[in-house]
Amino acid sequence: MRDAAIRDPAARGAVEIALLYPGLHAIWAHRVWHALWRRGVRFPARAGSQLTRWLTGIEIHPGARIGRRFFIDHGAGVVIGETAEIGDDVMLYHGVTLGGTSLDAGKRHPTLRDGVVVGAGAKVLGPVEVGARSAIGANAVVTRDAPADSVLVGIPARVRRRDRSEDLRGLLSAPEYQI
Repeated sequence: MRDAAIRDPAARGAVEIALLYPGLHAIWAHRVWHALWRRGVRFPARAGSQLTRWLTGIEIHPGARIGRRFFIDHGAGVVIGETAEIGDDVMLYHGVTLGGTSLDAGKRHPTLRDGVVVGAGAKVLGPVEVGARSAIGANAVVTRDAPADSVLVGIPARVRRRDRSEDLRGLLSAPEYQI
């Protein structure tokens, strides 16, 4: 919960975060459903994830692998597919889709490395890899790999190197990085 307070200036305390943050509820529930999924208890895991989706508006497949200190801000409309992999310290805003583009049984969803920030409404599609400390702008559509320390904007997303001194949150709210 400390991470939510650090990443959300509107947070007023631990009780508010624990009771009123659907992104946190979805992540807590995902940890339970993912544990069942890994043990081969697939139907209850999927049923639980659908219950969580109904309660929070956030759909996380129980097969998705999610790192530590993951934060979903607002959360409404977030979809994370079965073979998605999310590193540590990743942040998603509302309306983000980490989706597939294939019906193949293998890896078909994105990998977000550590420290990636994804702006509202962005779509990251297919088995692409977004490198560590990258920022994906609001409503961008990412269909190709991006190296670490990138900024991805547009439809389809264009990649540019991010200056390490640039604040990721500032990049997501700057008008030139929004569609």
